[in-house]
Amino acid sequence: MNNMTYFEAQKRASFLISEKNLDEETAKLFLMEMFGFDNTHLLLHYRDEMKQEDVKRYFDWIDQYLNGQPAQYIIGETEFYGNRFKVDDRVLIPRPETEELVEWLLTDFADQKDLKVLDMGTGSGAIAISISKEHPDWQVDAADISEKALQVAGLNNEMNKTNVRFIESDLFTAISEDYDVVISNPPYISEDEIKYMDESVIEHEPKEALFAKNNGLFMYQKIAEYIKIKKDTVHGSLYLEIGFKQTDAVTEIFTELIPGCEVTSRKDFFGNPRMIRVKY
Repeated sequence: MNNMTYFEAQKRASFLISEKNLDEETAKLFLMEMFGFDNTHLLLHYRDEMKQEDVKRYFDWIDQYLNGQPAQYIIGETEFYGNRFKVDDRVLIPRPETEELVEWLLTDFADQKDLKVLDMGTGSGAIAISISKEHPDWQVDAADISEKALQVAGLNNEMNKTNVRFIESDLFTAISEDYDVVISNPPYISEDEIKYMDESVIEHEPKEALFAKNNGLFMYQKIAEYIKIKKDTVHGSLYLEIGFKQTDAVTEIFTELIPGCEVTSRKDFFGNPRMIRVKY
């Protein structure tokens, strides 16, 4: 490959990405991530010539992206709630809208001490670790059925210097404690919604973290059944991410199984109803 400056490399990469109708900003993101530049330092280095091995490595990343690999998996890390998390194909990539679910919980319990929180279906651990960083005084536990996902979550726990306890569990089967708050971003996509999804998500992200039976409602039904058993002896709050067409169906599941519970829905920053809170 010919010698080129950082600017020329980014320009070439942007052109290749645009031809595939992908996000051209990824060309800049890869330069910043690969060489540890912020915006200012990238500008300062734009006219510098890149080493041949760096050019090759950069365009290897670009090729992977052009072939459908998610940018976050190529980089090996992503940001969530102001923190860095390792991600690979063992875990779902944390989404910005899930940050709003975390913010909702943190706002509701801003002044609470000694809270016990369970993150069900933790994946990379992003939700649980973000909560624990904001409130080191809380007991934050996190569960997942996937041993591989919990390996990644454990690395993120170390990297973020948090003290989250991880539990391998098929939903609540291995959960022996009661919690004040349960938060979850469960699989909620139904099989007939595949046609609306980004191909790179379908091809590369773990399907067990995306799809659920019963038109995407299976996990909400199971969570509601667990809360129904607990509600007479334990009172608490449940925070759930949902599909943007699922508000009514998920609300009905909880109001039918848990009479007297209080269900509140909330829209994300795009104006889509993507979260519910259940007080029981």
